[in-house]
Amino acid sequence: MRTYRSCAIFAVAILLLSLGAAVAALHGKRPANPTLEMYDDLNRSFARLWKARLGVPIALNQARSKSGVPIRATLDGLDVVTLALSLDVDALKKNSRFSLPGEQKPSLQKNRPFTTAVVFLVRKGNPRKIEDWNDLVQPGVEIVTPDPKTSLDARWNYLAAWGYAARNASTNADEAEAFEFMKSLFANVKTRDPSLEDSIKTFAERGTGDVLLVWENQAHHLAQDSGGREFEVVTPSVSIMAESPVSVALKRTDEQAGKELAQAYIEYLHMVEAQDIAGRHFYRPRDSRVAAKYAAQLPPLELITIDDVFGGWKQAQLTHFAPGAFFDKIQGNS
Repeated sequence: MRTYRSCAIFAVAILLLSLGAAVAALHGKRPANPTLEMYDDLNRSFARLWKARLGVPIALNQARSKSGVPIRATLDGLDVVTLALSLDVDALKKNSRFSLPGEQKPSLQKNRPFTTAVVFLVRKGNPRKIEDWNDLVQPGVEIVTPDPKTSLDARWNYLAAWGYAARNASTNADEAEAFEFMKSLFANVKTRDPSLEDSIKTFAERGTGDVLLVWENQAHHLAQDSGGREFEVVTPSVSIMAESPVSVALKRTDEQAGKELAQAYIEYLHMVEAQDIAGRHFYRPRDSRVAAKYAAQLPPLELITIDDVFGGWKQAQLTHFAPGAFFDKIQGNS
């Protein structure tokens, strides 16, 4: 029987390619990114579980990077990687140090641990009565979202809105209707912030705008940080699903014990205990029983995917964000 003694002398490093950039803390209460806080809880829980099962203490540390930032050679030694984008997965395919989800159990490949979606953060009492995407194009509504030219978060927001418009087009010319809808929506964008951090500051700290387009987990944390007195979260009828694929790095897991440790961590993310931690941090659990527990905060909605609606991230970039593509046309730049 394997002793796993070697597992006690190295740390499992979790590389977080987060869905969003750092969240601006309100009143200095919250760490820079709620996703990192969730993984702190997950790591402590897994370490307790591992020690209880095998009697071996392990240390789990986070190496942090924004989604879309190339994985650099200085990150040697990672064992487990969570990703925000299929583009990040494509980057890993070019790096021989990693085994990808397709090489893991098929059930885990298809069932990523948890998801999130783009929602609306509005002022307390929702004075503009914003309930869905169509409310955002009404005259006088002021939207806060980063600039898709400079922010990956803003591109998710844009694609969520486009997906809603295409889903609700009255004719087969969904692309034309979606284009006109997006022109109306961006006519109501109050600011053109370079990043999500700046948009959160604009909305939450400077008091600008009626609605902030933001990730669901971040929206709930911002509402929670205000004590429920300043903001509330509105879940639209349709949004875009963001998953966090999980991969295993080969270089530090060459020893069989290390491989099994890394694989055990990935499997742990699908267990009820980990799913519950994700729900507490306002990520949508995959486990239906846990999801039902958090249905009041994370109500059901139609979730579209980048692959199904836009043909994947590479195609979405070309069609919507390349020079002269749809976003430039929406802005009158082409």
